[in-house]
Amino acid sequence: MDLRSEIREFLSSRRARITPRQAGLPAYGGNRRVKGLRREEVAMLAGVSVDYYVRMERGSLAGASEGVLEALASALQLDEAEREHLFSLARESGARSGRRGRSAPATVRPALRQVLDAITDAPAWIRNGRHDVLAMNRLARALYAPVLADPRRPANTARFVYLQPEAAREFFVDYDQIVRDAAAMLRLEAGRNPHDKSLIALVGELSTRSELFRQRWASQDVRFHRSGRKRLFHPGVGLLELDFEAMELPAEPGLQLNVYTAPADSPAADGLKLLASWAADQERLSTEEPPAIR
Repeated sequence: MDLRSEIREFLSSRRARITPRQAGLPAYGGNRRVKGLRREEVAMLAGVSVDYYVRMERGSLAGASEGVLEALASALQLDEAEREHLFSLARESGARSGRRGRSAPATVRPALRQVLDAITDAPAWIRNGRHDVLAMNRLARALYAPVLADPRRPANTARFVYLQPEAAREFFVDYDQIVRDAAAMLRLEAGRNPHDKSLIALVGELSTRSELFRQRWASQDVRFHRSGRKRLFHPGVGLLELDFEAMELPAEPGLQLNVYTAPADSPAADGLKLLASWAADQERLSTEEPPAIR
């Protein structure tokens, strides 16, 4: 990934979405030639010279102090995820060039697998920043059966969302939101780790094969995905409306534990019980001896 282009496109896209009125500035004249703020207006709001801001927007964040970055984030009205992305781009911009590319973790320690297996009443799995699913408990394997239908391993939820849109639309009830979130989370990971060769390959594959991904990637949006609610339509159980929590694993940087739950005595809780029964039936069928041929 071209880091200078990433910086340039991110800053210009954030600048373009803010009007002078939103920034508390007078808008002289009714025919502005630029969408959003001008560069000189951003520079004024951030308290830096116009030349300095122009250099930053051209892709040079190396040497920018934390105070300057904070001021720039404030001027561009960045949210928490966008602020982290800006700081990640600045950190990578100042890093030693030519360093070896890092990769997101691709394996899970046995102790973490034991943690997953100990969670018996809720789907739980571990993924990395590329959305590779690295380990799952029994209920997660049952819940994500449509994703796991693709024999390619590790399973990758972003690949499922963009390259199997018909199956993904049926599984993820709020598909349009899932599409936006998936690209935004991959963009955030790309800022943290632009030298990850496997991530670069994934983005290249999705860009080549999915027009929808190209559109979402070009938006430059970034987003955290820490908690919320998802509606899933499971082929054997039906609609499941579940709460999710996504937790970073401090001892395993780059990995995230995801857990789906449901309030007690709710329809979703009943659905999870039905899912557990469905999973047991599937396992029984897969281990039964085929009938003898007479």
